[in-house]
Amino acid sequence: MDEEEVIRDILSGNVNRYEDIVKAYQSNVANLCFKMGGNRVDIPEMTQQVFVELYMALPRFQFKSKLSTFIYRITVNVVCKELKHQSRMIVMPEDAPMPDRPSDEPNAEQSIIRDERIRQVRKAIGLLHPEQRTALVLYTYNDFSYNDIADVMQCTTAKVESLIFRARKNLKKLLTLKTGH
Repeated sequence: MDEEEVIRDILSGNVNRYEDIVKAYQSNVANLCFKMGGNRVDIPEMTQQVFVELYMALPRFQFKSKLSTFIYRITVNVVCKELKHQSRMIVMPEDAPMPDRPSDEPNAEQSIIRDERIRQVRKAIGLLHPEQRTALVLYTYNDFSYNDIADVMQCTTAKVESLIFRARKNLKKLLTLKTGH
């Protein structure tokens, strides 16, 4: 899909082309909402809100960054706004499904240990400061570069580097306290 052509078509009145963008990014947006918010009940609502806000913001898109960066910036803003509105701490649910989980487990004990570690990490990520959590999730789970994260978060790459460093340091502290090692 030629994103620039699709956007120009939408802006010139062919709103049916918007479906192309939604289809291309819906699962990535929902996944990022889940990883940042952790509340599966709100994911469809937040995803829909992202695409409503994206549609309204398309006239401001200047093609200076990738469309994905623009969409992820809106996603981060929507999730943070929702969480601030709810005034609650984000905690990844312990019973959340594991993304990209291999289907053939070596054995039950190893599977239980791995799943418990994943739950502990998710819970610890949920306790991080929102900026640290955002930078870490985009870098670790979405494979964003520091420059892409800086674009999404509208900050410098130095700040992104610092946020990720502090997030890792804080995660290590949180996980050390949890395991006692």
